[in-house]
Amino acid sequence: MRGDDAAAAEVTGAKAPDGAYASALEELLTAVAEGNVPVAAAAESLRRLPFSDLGFARVDHHRNLRQGVVEFVYAPGKTSGQLLAIVEAQLEHEDSSVVVTRAAAEDATAIRALAEARGLATIWRERAGLVAIPRAVPEPRGRLLVLTAGTSDLPVAEEAETVASLLGAGVRVIVDVGVAGLHRLLGEQPEIEAADAIVVIAGMDAALASVVGGLARVPVIACPTSVGYGASFGGLSALLAMLSSCAPGVAVVGIDDGVGAGTIGALIARGRPA
Repeated sequence: MRGDDAAAAEVTGAKAPDGAYASALEELLTAVAEGNVPVAAAAESLRRLPFSDLGFARVDHHRNLRQGVVEFVYAPGKTSGQLLAIVEAQLEHEDSSVVVTRAAAEDATAIRALAEARGLATIWRERAGLVAIPRAVPEPRGRLLVLTAGTSDLPVAEEAETVASLLGAGVRVIVDVGVAGLHRLLGEQPEIEAADAIVVIAGMDAALASVVGGLARVPVIACPTSVGYGASFGGLSALLAMLSSCAPGVAVVGIDDGVGAGTIGALIARGRPA
């Protein structure tokens, strides 16, 4: 994460964005300077305005301002050149964290080199395939608890943990508390009671989500994983089990969707901005 001086230096040295975004932004700022557009109205316009059109992608630079989250870059299906161009556009025109998901190791190496050349730190979660460049990370607020049924669910848990942390939630991960040994979960009851939101990550029969949903007084985000034996159908059994939960406080994201679980968990745990 950058210090204030480094952030200021980058802002003052940044090149003006090109294309339609630059023209629209210049017109808006001119109107504000001339007193034709109130500052509040201009700020509202900026919530929807800026993106970079790279031809193969339109990079949203103000998602953090508009929604309070970063724009996640899904790596599969993109060439190495496209990934680097998207990351470079994010680094050039915004200050929020850059997060690339499901990245191959060679692409992560190139992205990290690009960041390090700018003096920026990186996070590489190899099992999850997540590479992140943390910038302007909010002070932690709220308590998000991430529970996994087994150790094999850890890659998805790491994805959820990293995303939630970058969005400014305080996160704790507790591993291997599945229902095959229910006493392991019950030993974490104080953590369950203290949480503002809980992410449950489980494959197999995914029963952990319903059990936690029956113990917790806060929202439970259930994330099925593709972990399991022959009848798991790549996580479909876990997904259907979670969707069929009898615990009314359980909501479900897609299979192996640590990004979605971490984002929703962080937004709930942090609460609405003041």
